[in-house]
Amino acid sequence: MQGGRGVSDSDSFIEEVTEEVRRDRLFGYMRRYGWIAVLAILLLVGGAAWNEWKKAQARDAAQALGDEIIAALALDERDARAQALGDIIVSNPSAQAVLDLLAASETASEAPEDAAKRLLAMAEREGTDPVYRQIATLKAVALPGSGLDVATRRTLMDGLARSGGLVRLLAEEQLGLIDLETGDKDAALERMMQIVADAEATAGLRRRATQVIVALGGELPETAGIPQVDAAVTE
Repeated sequence: MQGGRGVSDSDSFIEEVTEEVRRDRLFGYMRRYGWIAVLAILLLVGGAAWNEWKKAQARDAAQALGDEIIAALALDERDARAQALGDIIVSNPSAQAVLDLLAASETASEAPEDAAKRLLAMAEREGTDPVYRQIATLKAVALPGSGLDVATRRTLMDGLARSGGLVRLLAEEQLGLIDLETGDKDAALERMMQIVADAEATAGLRRRATQVIVALGGELPETAGIPQVDAAVTE
């Protein structure tokens, strides 16, 4: 029994010594490398604080821009609204694109050529989001009195129609109207029929295309979902 107790005491002593050695090593590591842990904590806390500050800055900038846009649009005269929108300074390409679209809308009725130039310049500007490029190009071509010749308008719309983007079918609609403008009734009819039959066509677009088909004396395709057009609408 004494022998067994001696072995047990010896094992316990060895465990205590081993534990002390471990503690000494741990404290040694902490003294030697503890600054790394402190630095990591500071970086984490500092990074979180920086992110929150950046988010707050972005929110404040967005609110300030929104206030400026609202103030500009509240002016009585179109020219004054366009001028105020043009005077707003932003560094974000997307925000600048929105300002250009708004300013062009204000000048479209009285100075359509200037509006079209502004829109196309925005579409060609480096850094502009592709969606804004497409919208600006479409609006410039669709603008009555834009000053753009038929060849230019057709080239621009061909590019949008082939791109497969959000404005693909709207570009096809403009191409159909260009066909009508140049006297190619058959091409216009074919294009409008394709729009009506396209599953991605919105109700409004399908209705407009249907009106053109009826006005040209064409027969509507037997496709579900084609809106009925009153003959009086097309007269």
